[in-house]
Amino acid sequence: MTTIERRMPNPAQVLPDAYRGIGSLLTAVAKGGVPTSTLELVALRVSQLNGCSACVQGHLEALQGVGESVDRIVGVGAWGESPYFDEAERAALALTDALTRLADSHDAVPDELWREVTKHYDEKQVSALILQIATLNLFNRVNVAVREPADQPSWKQG
Repeated sequence: MTTIERRMPNPAQVLPDAYRGIGSLLTAVAKGGVPTSTLELVALRVSQLNGCSACVQGHLEALQGVGESVDRIVGVGAWGESPYFDEAERAALALTDALTRLADSHDAVPDELWREVTKHYDEKQVSALILQIATLNLFNRVNVAVREPADQPSWKQG
């Protein structure tokens, strides 16, 4: 087994104001009216796309904690072909892919996708989804840069 060594402490812990700011964002997202399971499915998908093993592990554990099935958790990696997600979840996952892969398209969030998302979620919920996706992309970039280990992430230390 290869050991990934952390390069430095997590910047959100080095700069406590950043940690508090990110916490405030996540608190707001949790109050946005999107089911916790959907927020965690979105978080897992962002982390898969960005290759953040610590976040993939963390969201796997969170999904298990809210009672998600193995089928649904594993299905996130191929959500477009998976039968385990309803239309609203599919819209959230499509938005996740679009906002995480901004450079893949000149129109990252086309009107058709926007209509699908807003068909299932109100403005407060769409706001929560967008902020969840953006915040998880932030976490992934930080964690990948410092090589946050999946088996001993800083958020589980002391």
